[in-house]
Amino acid sequence: MTLSVRLGSLELPNPVIAASGCFGYGVEYAQAVDLSSLGGLATKGLFLTERQGHPLPRIVETPSGMINAIGLQGIGVHRFIQEKLPELHARGARVFVNICGTTLDEYVEVAKALSQAEGVAALELNISCPNIKEGGIQFGCSLSGTHDVTRAVRQATHLPVIPKLTPNVTDVASFARAAEEGGADAVSLVNTFLAMALDVETRRPKIANVLGGLSGPAIRPIAVRMVWECYQLVKIPIIGMGGIMEARDALEFIIAGATAVQVGTANFVDPFIWPKLLDGIADYMRRHAVTRLSDLVGRVDLTPRAEVHA
Repeated sequence: MTLSVRLGSLELPNPVIAASGCFGYGVEYAQAVDLSSLGGLATKGLFLTERQGHPLPRIVETPSGMINAIGLQGIGVHRFIQEKLPELHARGARVFVNICGTTLDEYVEVAKALSQAEGVAALELNISCPNIKEGGIQFGCSLSGTHDVTRAVRQATHLPVIPKLTPNVTDVASFARAAEEGGADAVSLVNTFLAMALDVETRRPKIANVLGGLSGPAIRPIAVRMVWECYQLVKIPIIGMGGIMEARDALEFIIAGATAVQVGTANFVDPFIWPKLLDGIADYMRRHAVTRLSDLVGRVDLTPRAEVHA
């Protein structure tokens, strides 16, 4: 039995990846989690230079989820390469660097810098964060923008290129196809849903940015549907995410069409979730006599249900 999966030219020992924005730069968890045991980890988003992010408060809990508007605070790509990447590489982590840009040229420059560094497994293009006004989601909400930024980064690097798609569009599958046509090796979806929470006593927004991104179990059924829609349209692998809290949730994404999954909000609830997820997936495979996890990808049974007569 094998849990290994392949994303284009990249082979992972298992399908479970720590999601960007919920796992820091990875080194913060190194004393608690064997980073090499993960399929991979996606870093916090990186611009060319440091970024302060939005003012506080930036996170609020909601029913079955949370809203955040961190604003992509970060140390910038050059400090990441110097200060964080060497330790990640030494610990055997498969590093998916989430890259950001206010312009297409910035995406390219960040990609070029990382392409010359040792220890980067793939580039995840953040074109979907709903919490910033410049760049990013402006590319991700445009079919031509999604294609163009993917193509530009693809031409600038030898690393696998994985655009991270927004759910805040009418037809996410068409954006997956635009990324595929731009040269993407895979796509990851979904990022957070644009959301708002109010304090009714003060009549003020609960986060300073007013709007933020909703994550957690509340979004999972919609995210699973979007993965399934993309699986119908594109041939490249899909990394699914959105509210995974246990192995059954991860398997739902895989059966819907995801080759791998990312886990984010659940890490805040249980930082030691990772072996539990892998053990649960392995147990499912044993119970259902599945020898290769890849055999489950997209295996939704759509045969008509038998009629039940009283």
